[in-house]
Amino acid sequence: MPLALPESFPLSDPPALDPRLLDLLVCPLTKGPLDYDRERGELVSRGAGLAYPVRDGIPVMLVDEARPLDGEAGAESIPESVRAGGEGTTDVP
Repeated sequence: MPLALPESFPLSDPPALDPRLLDLLVCPLTKGPLDYDRERGELVSRGAGLAYPVRDGIPVMLVDEARPLDGEAGAESIPESVRAGGEGTTDVP
């Protein structure tokens, strides 16, 4: 007979993200700071309104993989040139 675990019993905690990495990483879109949400396993960019997933302790810093934050600007408002990997900036003389 299989062992039943209570719903609140976590099978495993998400891998910890090295805090030194947070000092180095910035949002690829805004170049602004990121906040680590361990519970959701995401790096949150308030400036971009996006949450980047952390999978197996590795941040996935791709705009196309990011989740729009509720009630904030999200991937839909990001210029296609940025989503395609461009810089998204205009030419400066």
